[in-house]
Amino acid sequence: MDCYNLTSMTWKEVEEALKSVKLAIIPIGAHEQHGPHMVESCDAVLAERMANKLGKKMFPYVIVTPTVNMGVSQHHLNFPGTISLQPSTLIAVLKDMVASLKHHGIEKFLFLNSHGGNQSTLNVASMTLTKELEVEIYYAKTTASAKKSIKNNVTSSLFGHSCEREVSEALYLAPELVRHNEIQKGDIQEDGRWKMLRPGNAIQGFYYYEEMTQNGCIGDATKASWEIGQQIVEEALDNLAKDLYKLLNLKVEAL
Repeated sequence: MDCYNLTSMTWKEVEEALKSVKLAIIPIGAHEQHGPHMVESCDAVLAERMANKLGKKMFPYVIVTPTVNMGVSQHHLNFPGTISLQPSTLIAVLKDMVASLKHHGIEKFLFLNSHGGNQSTLNVASMTLTKELEVEIYYAKTTASAKKSIKNNVTSSLFGHSCEREVSEALYLAPELVRHNEIQKGDIQEDGRWKMLRPGNAIQGFYYYEEMTQNGCIGDATKASWEIGQQIVEEALDNLAKDLYKLLNLKVEAL
């Protein structure tokens, strides 16, 4: 066994693993539209694949939990098939997962998130649950720390959803998510209030995704590749592992 993953372990195996485990990784995704060229389970699958890779990189110090495969996706709801949780629902699920695992002796957690719409909820969850349950909770976006690889390979000014970055990650981690014959650029609605409400502006706020893109994706997925995905994913994994080793007071030489 080169990765402790609760979904494929017996209780006896978990009991043995807990002798070395310092932290639980909870993968968190979403079930939402990803344009014409990616399936709706995309975020959940990518979170799970990233968590398992990180679990291998940090074996035997971490254990990977079942994936939370729905998230806060209200902004995608007008595209068929999207399922959205309320922020309070997501926090309640995470609270029960953390409380259960604390019962087994785990007191440090990483919410490994692949859906940008979850980030503000996870900020609140990490703060409130840390206090309520007397544990340590960290959260991270799966590949956000791969700044060098993203800068070198992503040229679109607007990207982040079914774009060259995300499709490249999928080609590397889970190619079955991609409809290769349907790959296209985002069909951006150049006019509209969404531009005023994006991060970085003086005022931010909620808008539906179709206000920004008619086909549900942004960026230019036609530029995606397995090689770009490999660079982004592996840089992110290295950065995540290094920071976690420091937070857990473990020797980084294991990398």
